[in-house]
Amino acid sequence: MYREETKIIDCTIRDGGLMNSWKFSDELVKAVYEACALSGVDYMEIGYKSNEKSYSKKENGPWKFCDEADLRRIVGNNDSPMKISVMVDIGRIEREDITEKKESVIDMIRVACYVHQMEKAISLSEFIMSKGYESTINLMAISKVNELELDVALAAVAKSKVPILYIVDSFGSLHGEQIKLIANKYLKAMPGKTIGIHAHNNLQLAFSNTITASQEGCNMLDSTLLGLGRGAGNCPTELLLAFLKNPKFKLKQIFQVIQDYILPMKKDISWGYQVPYLITGMMNEHPRRAIEWMDSKRKNEYVEFYLGMTEGSLLE
Repeated sequence: MYREETKIIDCTIRDGGLMNSWKFSDELVKAVYEACALSGVDYMEIGYKSNEKSYSKKENGPWKFCDEADLRRIVGNNDSPMKISVMVDIGRIEREDITEKKESVIDMIRVACYVHQMEKAISLSEFIMSKGYESTINLMAISKVNELELDVALAAVAKSKVPILYIVDSFGSLHGEQIKLIANKYLKAMPGKTIGIHAHNNLQLAFSNTITASQEGCNMLDSTLLGLGRGAGNCPTELLLAFLKNPKFKLKQIFQVIQDYILPMKKDISWGYQVPYLITGMMNEHPRRAIEWMDSKRKNEYVEFYLGMTEGSLLE
């Protein structure tokens, strides 16, 4: 359980923002930052780096954009050992939007992509590194990628300067045996690279899949406080820290911020395990239909949702 090389990336604000359009108060974001820093978390992913050509600042909060002034309002110069991370999407950011590292409090910029975007992701990630940042590529919707596509993508990353590639179970549909196979495929294809895992909780497996990936040699582990994240949410940070037995991890401040800030959000935002998310997870489908269903007056009509999702399928 204890491996010194294991790094924890708390994505509460970035992934959780998918549930409220990144409209968190400064007080909450600062509380999460301080709790993670005091608890020994290695990275805090504070949001997305996007531009206004792609998203409206009227419709989205500041953590969809992570402008430098907003970041410094929360973290100052970040005098803690914890590093600050942001995520970018292919096509949602311009290279000129990425400043030199010496001008930013950001330490790591992660590039999210689908398998057909891998060459663009590698190019962008290497550009980010040339600016002085750490970088990863997060290969989304891995459960939809066929073996040939994955082989080509892994070979491309293996030849690149990109040091870290993530397994991202976007639909929360993978089981432990699949995680083992994928993790070992990554490791065999890319010797010397670091592998990460970002798991969603549609099948209640985000925590166990993260632990399985860690045991197979994945050293970058994503999580969120109380599992806050899109739809079914993610692997809970507090569970992960409790399990890993690293003496540097402290839980009191994590529990405090959950108690004071995250738990009260459940009055207005619904995330976590729900039957509609189970259904999209077992069907290996994007949870958007389940999210829409959970926002409707029919959210507890599980059979209707199930029949609508499975009509004409082998699961009917």
